[in-house]
Amino acid sequence: MSENIEGKVIVITGASSGLGEAAARRLAKAGAKLVLGARRFDRLEALAAELGLPAAAAVRTDVTRHDEVKALVDRAVELHGRIDVIVNNAGLMPHSPLERGKIEDWDRMIDVNLKGVLYGIGAALPHMIRQNSGHFINVSSVAGHRVGKNNAVYCATKTAVRVISEGLRQEVKPHNIRTTIISPGAIESELPQSITEADVAAGIADFYARVAIPADSFARMVAFAIEQPADVDVNEILFRPTAQEL
Repeated sequence: MSENIEGKVIVITGASSGLGEAAARRLAKAGAKLVLGARRFDRLEALAAELGLPAAAAVRTDVTRHDEVKALVDRAVELHGRIDVIVNNAGLMPHSPLERGKIEDWDRMIDVNLKGVLYGIGAALPHMIRQNSGHFINVSSVAGHRVGKNNAVYCATKTAVRVISEGLRQEVKPHNIRTTIISPGAIESELPQSITEADVAAGIADFYARVAIPADSFARMVAFAIEQPADVDVNEILFRPTAQEL
């Protein structure tokens, strides 16, 4: 069903590594027209060049800044005249017990995981309404379905992504726009590296070493949602490594 991906204009945030990079590689192979955003511009440029994208398709993007997310989406429209899909993927998960009061980490999670998705929605929605078509893919997490110790704020942000996405789904029905929430479990990425508490980081590193599956597993889920016929709206995908209990 790759014919439903080929030629589509797809924007991906957090595209310089991990899940975003894996999605970019798979979608490029399927013939998508990609525009990629991330903070680490050197890595983003290298990926775009490797995938054969024009230099303008790599856009330095901090998703905590609305103007930069808007510039990313507008670049896609400038290059290709439209935007068919936005994958709001950028995220981080600096887990810690609430009693340690890691306020800076809390603020970062809210700004990246939650506001970043909102800014992506806000930037792409006017174009999709104008087109009377489009597709939002918002990345939540298993943590948006289950709350555990040491990750209350992360779980809150990922639950909020699901709530916002469901509200969006209901609002955009008159405009022929699709919405998908993807909630991964432990997937190989740099997410564990954002944990600032050494003891928590050690536990997560051990967990990931035991159960995490390759980032292309996420990319396959993205491709599956996009490649469905236009009258099929895959609203939520929750997936884990087979070995993951939580």
